[in-house]
Amino acid sequence: MTTYSRRVAVHTALLATLLCGAATAALAQPAQNAEFAAVDAADEADAQAGATVGEVTVTARRREETVQDVPLAVSVVAGDKIDSTGAFNVGRLQQLTPTLQYYSSNPRNTAVNIRGLGVPFGLTSDGFEQGVGFYVDDVYHARVATATFDFLDVSRIEVLRGPQGTLYGKNTTAGAVNITTNQPTFDFEARAEISVGNLAFKQAKAVVSGPVSENVAARFALSSTTRRGTIYNVTSGQHVNGQDNLGVRGQILYRPNDRLAVTFAGDYSKQDAECCAQIFVRTGATQRPLNRQYAALAAAQGYVVASTNPFDRVTDVDANLNAGNKIGGLSARAVWDVGPGTLTSVTAWRFWDWKPENDRDFLGLSIVSKSQNPSQQDQYSQELRYAFGTDRTDTVLGAFAFYQRIDTQGTEQQGPASSRWNITPSNPLSNDPSVLNGLTARNTQWLKNTSFALFGQTSWKVTDAFTLQPGVRLNYDKKEGYYQRLVFDGAGAPVLFGQTGAVRAAQLAVFTPQLSTPEFSDWNFSYDLTASYEVTPDVLAYATYAKSFKTGGINQNGLPTDAAGNPILAAGSIKPEDVNHFEAGLKTQFWERRATLNISAFRTDIEDYQATVTNGQLGVLRGYLANAGKVRSQGVEFDFSVRPNERLTAYANGAYTDAKYVKFVDAPCPPELAGGTTVAAGQTPSAPGTPGGLSPANCDISGQRLPGVSKWSFSVGAEGNVPGAFLGQEGEFYLGYDASYRSKFSSNPSPSAYTWVDGYTLHNFRAGFRTQEGINVFGWVRNAFDEDYFELLAVGPGNTGLIAGQPGDPRTYGVTLKAAF
Repeated sequence: MTTYSRRVAVHTALLATLLCGAATAALAQPAQNAEFAAVDAADEADAQAGATVGEVTVTARRREETVQDVPLAVSVVAGDKIDSTGAFNVGRLQQLTPTLQYYSSNPRNTAVNIRGLGVPFGLTSDGFEQGVGFYVDDVYHARVATATFDFLDVSRIEVLRGPQGTLYGKNTTAGAVNITTNQPTFDFEARAEISVGNLAFKQAKAVVSGPVSENVAARFALSSTTRRGTIYNVTSGQHVNGQDNLGVRGQILYRPNDRLAVTFAGDYSKQDAECCAQIFVRTGATQRPLNRQYAALAAAQGYVVASTNPFDRVTDVDANLNAGNKIGGLSARAVWDVGPGTLTSVTAWRFWDWKPENDRDFLGLSIVSKSQNPSQQDQYSQELRYAFGTDRTDTVLGAFAFYQRIDTQGTEQQGPASSRWNITPSNPLSNDPSVLNGLTARNTQWLKNTSFALFGQTSWKVTDAFTLQPGVRLNYDKKEGYYQRLVFDGAGAPVLFGQTGAVRAAQLAVFTPQLSTPEFSDWNFSYDLTASYEVTPDVLAYATYAKSFKTGGINQNGLPTDAAGNPILAAGSIKPEDVNHFEAGLKTQFWERRATLNISAFRTDIEDYQATVTNGQLGVLRGYLANAGKVRSQGVEFDFSVRPNERLTAYANGAYTDAKYVKFVDAPCPPELAGGTTVAAGQTPSAPGTPGGLSPANCDISGQRLPGVSKWSFSVGAEGNVPGAFLGQEGEFYLGYDASYRSKFSSNPSPSAYTWVDGYTLHNFRAGFRTQEGINVFGWVRNAFDEDYFELLAVGPGNTGLIAGQPGDPRTYGVTLKAAF
């Protein structure tokens, strides 16, 4: 039996045991509360919505209501829009929702932020929490790697902006991505979809749902996506950074009566792409001596990069690349109409297996010959919510328990080009490849993460028009970590801290053995208050204040060291973020509800902001976490949609986001101010990019922009149709257009002149024919004008001035055929 099979067997038994008692009790009680909310009511409400645009059903407040009635900044993308626009993952979803930011150098190092807030920009650490919650059918996904997979049989996606803690199991300070999948049905239905396109793109999806018995229904969904990589590796002769995704989900709905519904679900997804290469973009002057900057170091080894134009889309990286990624789990969701309200129980287990191989020098030189940190995660969660109401109130009370275990086994190894690249040229050892060749760091680490919470929210209708909505949360978090790095030379002999000799000194300058056991625990109390006023039946005004937090964390990738090379143990843990959030908004419907316009203004102040600090070690290239003094994000957003008739729909969404460090006086310096001799007391740092200059130990970046967020972002689109016939079938021809724009943003934790990503606009088109019977065939083109743009830029290791990057997709096009039965 495989490890995965054992996991599934154990956790299936666990979920069945937990739910057995609840189901038995429900069957033993007499029928009550005939208005029981069926599990698939939200999908039925969506299907029954008419030609108006304001009748989109959401569950952002853990009850079904139209989006225009929710006093909350929320964007909703329906499943049919996801399918028609090709937004089949979070990376593409951000093109429809301007307040969402998504960055991924590989599945583990992925960030999902809202309004510029969420997680520190840079390499991921297991020791901190996500600021944006990711939920699928009420199950919290702790690993943001989930966001890199394709959406699977989705009904709708809600992007909630602002702190979410008094209604959601896991506290999040920036917002949440709440995904609702299509549920099992007691009427038979089936759908199939096939797409083909350039770059050998192939995608197939299939769904079947229907009754198994009078009280049991089942649903099964499958999705497979493959695409050739967009980067050609001249070293391996292969295209890299491709797509190779497979996902399956099965659900069983048990509904013995009109008071109880239990949904058992299991899902499994995997990626097996040759990924992820970041390629040469440019070089910039640092304060290293000239003979230790990129041009001189490359020339010393006779190296010429494959191309200095990143949009030639070629690389020559020589280490193995792999992004093996498996994720899945089991869940049981019980909705039980008991007493004056409804009890919801969500029990879940999820796993994540990550098997990467990277080239962390970004070049065809064998400087870092191996960089891989495979991880295995198991998470367990239990959420209970009880919702009840009166004529004037609606209340939700909840409890949440969460446990996570992550194990990582890392290997970082230097190659034969490392000595010449890393050792000062004046040192004769720089000409001896054997000094660093084969130098290996083996990292063993684990994390235990435990969290408990009680939360609740009441909506009190003070008058028919005026409503107050207070919420509270009590949270306990505990993190325990372990990190050990053992170092071995090329002959396999241990390299120990304190060993003497020129060779050992050179090796210890690259890898230093280390042991740390960081831990953190704390209680937190948070609250929010929303006041809303129904100006007219079609105009809702609201204002919110939230006092929130993001729990503290621990440094799981090793600790920074002092001048003597000893780890700074005080850096093992970081303080919680302290969040004050203010928001006001207006939701309007007009033109007989053919159009909606929602506007919100916000300000979020965060003290002790958790930021990434890069240590610059070549063979490690890992950041550690530290607290910045204060950051602030403020701005204005709007969402507009119009449907004047059944033949035309259009939308326009936009956001202005001013996100900056208010106070960060000891931040890591950008590359143009780093790499030189550390300035001493009374000395003045050299000008940026001065070779062999004096570098400050830290930089004050107060007042500068937060990374990863554009000041301006917009998305617009429209679709029109006309009736007609095609191949003897009655239906409609349609033409659709979607565009997204993002202004420039910083791609480094400390803004650098070398890492600003220029703004860009993407244009997508589609045209096809569909029938009421479910046949839909259409052609599509994405990035129609073949815009050259970067998804992110990264500073190369060691402050040599190398800047690498990840170009966005070129123009892609293809055809999709869909059928429903």
